[in-house]
Amino acid sequence: MIRFLKVTGDSLAPEYLTGDFVIVAKVPCILFKIHEGDIVIFEHPLHGTLIKRVQSINNAAGTATLLGTDENSIDSRNFGAVRLSSINGKVIHHFPSSR
Repeated sequence: MIRFLKVTGDSLAPEYLTGDFVIVAKVPCILFKIHEGDIVIFEHPLHGTLIKRVQSINNAAGTATLLGTDENSIDSRNFGAVRLSSINGKVIHHFPSSR
C-alpha cells in the first residue's frame, strides 16, 4: 500500500520542510525493508504521526532509534527507541515544496 502525505514541522530540516510531500510505502514489505538512514513514518501515542530518520536498528530487541535533524526535534532522544511494529511506512520518494 502506498500513501501520499504532506510534511508538517521541521524536525528533518533542511532536507524535509513543512509543505513538502512524501510517498510512503507500508511496512513491513519485502520490497521496502527498513535500514539505517531511511526516513520512516510512525505513530507515537502522545505525539501522533511523526517522520524521522532511522539512526539504528536493534533486531534482537525489535526496536529502532529514530532521530530528527533539528536539535529541538521530538525523537528517540526524548522517548527512547521505538518498536519496529510502530513504524507504519518508509518514505520512498520526496517532493520538496517550491522554496
